[in-house]
Amino acid sequence: MRKPLMTLAIAAAMMLPATAATVPMWEEVTAPVPAVAQTLDREAETEVIVRDGYIYLWSENPVTVKIFSILGQLITQETVKPGLHRIHLASRGIYILRAGTTTRRITL
Repeated sequence: MRKPLMTLAIAAAMMLPATAATVPMWEEVTAPVPAVAQTLDREAETEVIVRDGYIYLWSENPVTVKIFSILGQLITQETVKPGLHRIHLASRGIYILRAGTTTRRITL
């Protein structure tokens, strides 16, 4: 009886859409920027702030942002518009953030 039940559970899980997993997404923020913890290249006019489990990104230009796990696995990739944006990652740890041509280590 267990085998058909497990097969049914696996089949149901396979029918879920790919977006059912919680994929972190950047959201636009209108609140003031918290105190700066880490700043990326000033020439790129991009700043990264880590505070309270969120990564804040401010840029004057559209920029493609990629976040990788410390093992190199791509967590999220998105092109954000100019302005202030934030993202919340489910797990604490060390991440690699690439914004445009600049790469930095982020610790949550």
